[in-house]
Amino acid sequence: MSAKILQSNDIFVSKKMKKQRCNQELLSKIAQRIKRLREEKNISQDLFYIDTDIHIARIEVGKVNITISTLQDICNYFEISLADFFSSIK
Repeated sequence: MSAKILQSNDIFVSKKMKKQRCNQELLSKIAQRIKRLREEKNISQDLFYIDTDIHIARIEVGKVNITISTLQDICNYFEISLADFFSSIK
């Protein structure tokens, strides 16, 4: 039986929603990279939150599957590109 596609306000939703994909190893590497950037700039988690309205503490634990948009905002804050961010993640 195939999943039917429903249209609701120009957003397509699968009738059988699957669990969000999550690569724990990649999330951990991203979390470590973010934490290292923050610590190198001597920025506290509180100050980061005040400046960005992003709860970086939750992200740095490596359990939150953040969006590319959130990662772009984090990179903008640290004044690096996404390419530079990922260049050190192997």
